[in-house]
Amino acid sequence: MPDPLDVAIETAREAGALLLEYLHRPLNSTQKGRRADLVTDADRASERLIIDRLRKDFPRSTIVGEEGGTRAGVAEERWYVDPLDGTTNFTHAYPCFAVSIAYERDEEVCAGVVYAPFYQEMFAAERGAGATLNSRQLQVSTVEHLGDALVCTGFHPADFARNGEYFRVMSGVAQAVRRDGSAALDLAAVAAGRFDGFWEFDLSAWDVSAGALIVREAGGAVSQIDGGRFHVDGRAILATNGRIHDEMVGVLSRPL
Repeated sequence: MPDPLDVAIETAREAGALLLEYLHRPLNSTQKGRRADLVTDADRASERLIIDRLRKDFPRSTIVGEEGGTRAGVAEERWYVDPLDGTTNFTHAYPCFAVSIAYERDEEVCAGVVYAPFYQEMFAAERGAGATLNSRQLQVSTVEHLGDALVCTGFHPADFARNGEYFRVMSGVAQAVRRDGSAALDLAAVAAGRFDGFWEFDLSAWDVSAGALIVREAGGAVSQIDGGRFHVDGRAILATNGRIHDEMVGVLSRPL
């Protein structure tokens, strides 16, 4: 069997190159559900490319994609694909967007990549083997206290009432809070020590499966918002350098 991480890296790089071809073109975009939930020609083309590549090397795998739903295969082997995480950013040529691909076997994510094509940054991890950025070993930050930390989050504009309040509260205790519009890249940035923590609600497995593995393999901590055990289908995530994890759980667990 081909090495899943090698296949994910090669496939993400090809999909990223395709996205860059679309970056400054006029795009056909439609809403999928709520306002600001966009899907474009670039999303669809990237997902088609990724699925074709994965099917070639892993013809029996289940593939779960953001745009095309689930392609059935064997239950014990699954790929999670976000062909363009940060679509709204992409439509404005704001370079915070990524391709995210993760491989799961027997309900454990074993390999994952997050590729930022504009910057040609390939974040990658294999379970038990560490995490890398362009083949350089990654390590989370050493910030010890939330008051010294740069943290990030994301939320849909329609959910501002709850999430805006968490943003306000966290802004009062952290050094600063950012909202960049790509959960996959936010997680990769925690792994790289650029952010010290990240939280977000209402996510899907394709948003977080690769990034969560990369954070863990870089020495970070990943959980549910309340500190409970993380699962890719859990719909929410808290990822940190580990040192500020309990502090962030405490802040995010306060009654609003």
